[in-house]
Amino acid sequence: MSGHGFHVHGPHDHELEHAQQGGGHGGHDSGGMINQIAMFTAIIATIGAIFGYMGGATQANAGLYKNNAAIKKTEASNQWNYFQSKSTKQSLAEMSRDLSTKEDDKTKYQAKVDRYEKEKSEIKVGADKLEAEATEWDHKSDEQMHQHHRWAQSTTVLQVCIALAAIALLTKKKWLEYAMFGAGAVGLGVGVMAALHM
Repeated sequence: MSGHGFHVHGPHDHELEHAQQGGGHGGHDSGGMINQIAMFTAIIATIGAIFGYMGGATQANAGLYKNNAAIKKTEASNQWNYFQSKSTKQSLAEMSRDLSTKEDDKTKYQAKVDRYEKEKSEIKVGADKLEAEATEWDHKSDEQMHQHHRWAQSTTVLQVCIALAAIALLTKKKWLEYAMFGAGAVGLGVGVMAALHM
């Protein structure tokens, strides 16, 4: 601008005035489209971040639960080994009882046989309980992995949605904007399925 009231517009000034008056390259609707896509992208990115966090959490839970199952299986295996050792001792006591000629020895060995049988029953109950717990942890792990896959699918679709938004902004193609909204809806739907354990 000169001191004599003469004003010279630069290219940047012209574009700013043009944009303020709604005269962008895509016409009056272009500014609205840009604002709409920008807002939608921000919302989808936020939801995608939450879904990504949930996917990571369920994957960590699945690993933890699988580890718990392995611990319970090891404990059950130890109990079954203990059961087997009692069975061996019981068999030796039975053989000693059967080979014994003295009635006192037979009574003593029979008491051992009875004791080992009782101990085996208690050990079996504990081992069965541990195996059931291992199966339950495995089941929980499988559920968490399924849910993790749903969160991951949802996050991936939402990332595609954001990419479509960027392309729609660059090309100003209305069909890409519709595709963006469609991908967003699918991503949200899969996220709802994950939240509902479907």
